[in-house]
Amino acid sequence: MSGRAQASAGELLELVRSGRATTRGALQQVTGLSRATVGQRLDRLFRAGWLREGAGGPVDSPLGGRPSITLEFDDSHAVVLAADLDTRHARAAVLSLTGDLLAEHSGTLVIEDGPDVVLGELGHWFAELLEKAGHRADEVCGIGLAVPGPVDSETGRVVQPPIMPGWDGYDIRERLARAFDEHTGAGRVPVLVDNDANLMAYGEQRTGYPQCSAFVLVKVSTGIGAGVVVDGSIYRGIDGGAGDIGHIRVGADALCRCGSYGCLAAVASGGAVARRLAESGVPAASGSDVRDLLTAGHPGAAAFAREAGRQVGDVLATVVTLLNPGVLMIAGDLAGTPFLTGVRELLYQRALPRSTAHLDVVTSRLGERAGLVGAGALVVEHLYAPGRVEERLLALGV
Repeated sequence: MSGRAQASAGELLELVRSGRATTRGALQQVTGLSRATVGQRLDRLFRAGWLREGAGGPVDSPLGGRPSITLEFDDSHAVVLAADLDTRHARAAVLSLTGDLLAEHSGTLVIEDGPDVVLGELGHWFAELLEKAGHRADEVCGIGLAVPGPVDSETGRVVQPPIMPGWDGYDIRERLARAFDEHTGAGRVPVLVDNDANLMAYGEQRTGYPQCSAFVLVKVSTGIGAGVVVDGSIYRGIDGGAGDIGHIRVGADALCRCGSYGCLAAVASGGAVARRLAESGVPAASGSDVRDLLTAGHPGAAAFAREAGRQVGDVLATVVTLLNPGVLMIAGDLAGTPFLTGVRELLYQRALPRSTAHLDVVTSRLGERAGLVGAGALVVEHLYAPGRVEERLLALGV
């Protein structure tokens, strides 16, 4: 941004939030703005309640003098709501603008009940969570939602989701904003929707691997999907279909929920492993049942999970060769040692050594909260992007 003499208040806020410039002097140096102009634009951010002064920093001059006052993003002026939907279960939370979970709830929500019912119930959950967290509904600046299907990020609508009957093309943003208003009376707030694997990848990359410029997360639960973060941004493809590796054909004859035969999800997902266990006489109906059996050390579950990992690893060899990521993270119900062992066996066997020489294959750090953290971060990055900041400051009259 050097030489940008017209740097806006939003761009100054971005510099402070990113840590690239956290004093008035540093902002002048980076932007080329005069001291007076920096002061005027910072004053708008202070009046909005978005900036605060922190402790004194190091003395700028070698001749000594008073320490520079640091500037900090003030995350106390608003909160974010987030929810992560699975096929039969959901999690919701209130988060600070810097990603701290202030209150959380999980429970049964059946995606097949349809969007009107599910999103209406989420509005109820949000109202209760705000009370639990001790925050007013009018402090909410936005809502982020993770869903288990491909999403057109421009419209927030899911597109032909294999495991979300009744959701195709539904106006999720409008319904969830209305549900929030119905249960809190606080009016409509912005709602952002994205695929669950995308948001899990975003949350994990931002919190654990911020320096990784190519990050891939593979979620293996009821279905299989991947989230890709490149240079700090989610890579979605042209209409939200990137990362849908669960429907890559692997040559098997198993029928997938999408209607095709031989999809990876039909043979290697948590649901597929559960079916194989049930056929062998072990009670299991879902990926979460498999997870519980793996936790208990069930040998049959471990064997099937390892084989599923090998099948996924075979596909991931192509993914890794194409994207050359620095981190490949395995998450979801099957993300344990047996599955990870299977992935590594085939991945390192099939991928070129050049593609895996600097690759870390790891499991989730955030666990079941990854989607919530990613959904919250998506909202914050959207609302506090430089261009959006200018619009919001004008709306606030500052």
